[in-house]
Amino acid sequence: MQSIYTKKTMFTLRLLLGILFLFVVASSSYATTFIEGVRMWQAPDNTRLVFDLSKRVTHDLFTMKSPNRIVIDLKDTNLIASLTGLKLKSDTVLRGVRTAKRNKNDLRIVLDLKKAVQPKSFVLLPNKDYGHRLVLDLFSKKSKHKSHKAKVKRYSPNKPRDVIIAIDAGHGGDDPGAIGYRGTKEKKIVLQVAKKLARKINRQKGMKAVLIRKGDYYVGLGKRVELARQDQADLFISLHADAFRTKKAKGSSVYVLSDNGASSEAAGWLANKENNSDLIGGVSLGDKDDLLKLVLVDMVKNSTLEDSHRVAKQVLRKLKGVNSLHKRHVEKAGFRVLKAPDMPSILIEMAFISNPKEESRLRSGRYQTKISKAILRGVQSYFKSNAPPGTKLALMKAKEHKISSGDTLSHIAKKYQVSIKGIRLANNLPNDKLTVGKILQIPVI
Repeated sequence: MQSIYTKKTMFTLRLLLGILFLFVVASSSYATTFIEGVRMWQAPDNTRLVFDLSKRVTHDLFTMKSPNRIVIDLKDTNLIASLTGLKLKSDTVLRGVRTAKRNKNDLRIVLDLKKAVQPKSFVLLPNKDYGHRLVLDLFSKKSKHKSHKAKVKRYSPNKPRDVIIAIDAGHGGDDPGAIGYRGTKEKKIVLQVAKKLARKINRQKGMKAVLIRKGDYYVGLGKRVELARQDQADLFISLHADAFRTKKAKGSSVYVLSDNGASSEAAGWLANKENNSDLIGGVSLGDKDDLLKLVLVDMVKNSTLEDSHRVAKQVLRKLKGVNSLHKRHVEKAGFRVLKAPDMPSILIEMAFISNPKEESRLRSGRYQTKISKAILRGVQSYFKSNAPPGTKLALMKAKEHKISSGDTLSHIAKKYQVSIKGIRLANNLPNDKLTVGKILQIPVI
């Protein structure tokens, strides 16, 4: 009898121990954070490493010398991602990445460096595109302490300057922007168009383009405005190819800043989406106060808003010849990148990437060229009557030619050293027929 009781007791104890073991294993597994992926982005002034995590992690970071390296200790963490996919290019500060277990449960990551850097780490909460992330930015010590104060524009009548146009390709790096049905990423399309537009602007007399983003990396929304002001830009153009809830949305749009709400449902939806880029691309919450000081400007000068609206109207008018318009008028929304108080700023939605037909057009190099030409013509039209003082464009007086008997477009173009196509565009001529006595506007840029 006692033997049977003992057997039952032993069986029950084993069962309980088994359940307890499974519970401990499960609890241990649940408590562990997994690194599921590692990505690296190279920007002009920093290298960014992004670690995709299964959940939020506690970490410590410190630097060491001789040789230079950064050590990151992550509590209760395992690495399941492969580090072999990291491409360490010659222009990166990283020599290599090593990992090892520490205290059985923790993970140590060692970054071997080519030179000393200023590291900055922060965690990001999940959003619709990504889960938990640990972000590590490696700044060169020179760029970290570089002054970011905007230069004061100085005018010299003896040395006129170029009109400077800042071109901002939206999104980038960890933030792909909108993605079309064919997998087309907005960040790639807008950068392609931005580079085309910059090349066209730089071929014009008295005009110079500066690219806010030159490669596939993310720039914070406030930083984009700051960089444009550092370059003393006379105009800020932000390029996008966004999406809407329905694939039926189509057409091009041009936006200016509104502090009083959006001009339409789509405008508000798009503004909220673009303003969330910092959450996707990765901006430290520790910088929140500085960012808000920069982009949430208390007062926006009326003259700047008026100039923004003028250039937006000209660009929208030119885009009409390339694509259908989403709205026939300039729209308004609270985009953060448009909040510079002293710089006319516009945001262009070139097309809806969520519309399959427009996605196909955006992928076309020919269509991208047409879009960039239309934007350039709109900008030229604006500066023709709004050239900033002290610029080469301000010194270029508009020329007129009264058509005489025997005049031809080719002779007039040769006389003023401009193209026939330029005269046609400046005067909206459908063909080469001329009317005696009519006044032709001769393009100066």
